[in-house]
Amino acid sequence: MTTSTLYPLRFKPILKPTIWGGNKICAYKSMDAVDDAIGESWEISGVKNNVSVVNNGHLAGKTLNNLIEKYGELLVGESVYQRFGNEFPLLIKFIDANDDLSIQVHPNDEMARKKHQSNGKTEFWYIIDADKDASLYSGFSKKVTPEELKEHIANNTICSVLNKESVQKDDAYFLPAGRIHSIGSGLFLAEIQQTSDATYRLWDYNRVDKNGNPRELHVDLALDAIDYKCYRQYKNNYKPCVGRPVKLQECSYFTTNLVEADTFIKFDYKRVDSFVIWICLDGSALFSSSKKHNQRISKGETILFPACNLPTALIPETENIRLLEVYVG
Repeated sequence: MTTSTLYPLRFKPILKPTIWGGNKICAYKSMDAVDDAIGESWEISGVKNNVSVVNNGHLAGKTLNNLIEKYGELLVGESVYQRFGNEFPLLIKFIDANDDLSIQVHPNDEMARKKHQSNGKTEFWYIIDADKDASLYSGFSKKVTPEELKEHIANNTICSVLNKESVQKDDAYFLPAGRIHSIGSGLFLAEIQQTSDATYRLWDYNRVDKNGNPRELHVDLALDAIDYKCYRQYKNNYKPCVGRPVKLQECSYFTTNLVEADTFIKFDYKRVDSFVIWICLDGSALFSSSKKHNQRISKGETILFPACNLPTALIPETENIRLLEVYVG
């Protein structure tokens, strides 16, 4: 087996209709509209029953899990393969909130493995676009006990104890497992998270599904999963810089950087023992990889670079190219 077999990989998006979804995702990705209520596009996924399928080159039709089983550390990196085996560790999404999402929380690894035999769910949001006056909830605005929170849920006053943030384009938020949160109406964002679909809803505005039934809540599980601490700040601080990666978030599960370029830029991944994912936020550019693969990336596209064939250079075709760079480590 040679490393030249692997090349920059694109996958078929897995589109998810939701009760709160909108119509921005298909337009953003330059796809034909398929539904008026697409809430999520799973760009790269190893989640059971939702595994991404390659959409380019001679590996087209193969699943991400097929590739990990065949190529192992050549695809994901030696340290990543030792840590996660044949499980792809990240889930990459676009999210379009045409309405408020439920108030929810995700379990940490220990709780998720005990309750669901799955990973926990730590995640990161980058706001691609925000309507005027858009907001989100992240964490608490004041100290509250589990008993008090349960009362607030029963009385429909839970939002009164949550930290509400006004949101603008290019804001970034880190949401470690255990942090209560909700994406507000009018937000369009990219999400990087652990490979997990474990979500506990605490409150959902008393909405009903298409059959008129109240949406399922998971209050007792959520109360056990929540981190009840109040923090001084919930939004990530960073200073954009054209021409070099800017670190947005680093944790044990992933590193996410913002890359902006208006001219040729080189990349050096010598210290990265991982695959690299590019999520193009705006513009278009040509790129090259270490095995001499030359392709184009454009707004709304997500590309997975195998660990054995990482990107080396980017040449903007538009006035400015902006992308998120994601890897493990």
